[in-house]
Amino acid sequence: MLISAFKRLSLLVCSALLATSVQAVTVQDSKGPFSLDYEPKRIVVLEFSFADALASVGVVPVGIADDKDKNRVLPAVRDVIGDWQSVGTRSQPSLEVIASLNPDLIIADISRHEAVYDDLQKIAPTLILPSRRETYQDNLKAAAIIGKVVGKDTQMTERLAQHQQFMDAMAAKLPAKASVQFGVARADALFLHTDDSYAGGVIQALGMQTPASDRDDSAYRQTSLEQLLAINPEYIVVGNYVHPSIVDQWQNEPLWSLLQAVSHQRIFQVDPNVWSRCRGVMAAEHMATDLARIFAKS
Repeated sequence: MLISAFKRLSLLVCSALLATSVQAVTVQDSKGPFSLDYEPKRIVVLEFSFADALASVGVVPVGIADDKDKNRVLPAVRDVIGDWQSVGTRSQPSLEVIASLNPDLIIADISRHEAVYDDLQKIAPTLILPSRRETYQDNLKAAAIIGKVVGKDTQMTERLAQHQQFMDAMAAKLPAKASVQFGVARADALFLHTDDSYAGGVIQALGMQTPASDRDDSAYRQTSLEQLLAINPEYIVVGNYVHPSIVDQWQNEPLWSLLQAVSHQRIFQVDPNVWSRCRGVMAAEHMATDLARIFAKS
């Protein structure tokens, strides 16, 4: 009896050790090797794209840097996650609020959070990846890494395959090689998202083109009406942060009518929050759906 009980205990211990070893994972993040030997349950994310990645495989974070406005999180992501604790803005998340959530994993953005990386590490293991300045392909790679770290490698692989199928299906509805330029408009400035921006990458993944432009160390280039005319894309997609925006003002300028997108009535409006802030698998699918709707009307 004693020996039998000892054997059962030994088997339980071995099984526990085996489970731990199976769950242990090492990936490369923006700082180098990152290892985690457990499946995290209390995750805090400091960018919208990371919330998108988790929601894509049904994982619910306890905290999100949501800019103190939950409506900035993509609706499809909100539908999966439900409620969460805001940890402040993406640019300056609250370390105190993050610590109060007792996270066992923090996912941070190398562009925004490198300066507080050591402080975040003192709270919980911190996976740091590109988000703010990432390309569409960078985002897919980051999603795959996140899937591995949170114990959803298989599910993420399947989700990314579904995403590719979705994008291919959307591309079949869109005109190949069409020149499409996206920009966000404020009251006094238009910022074009260049061919190597996230939005530009989504457009290209759908078989269309974003006009090439000289990059000044930013994927988001402030552009005058004269510069826009020099690019002269076939289609212009605008996200207006305010009304009236500078694009509304330009409509009174003589140069405006010279744009081929204007003469062919090919200027369309989209949600700037989705197109500019909400990078991710679900965000890209939302953008693709927007483009399919736009071209169905054009």
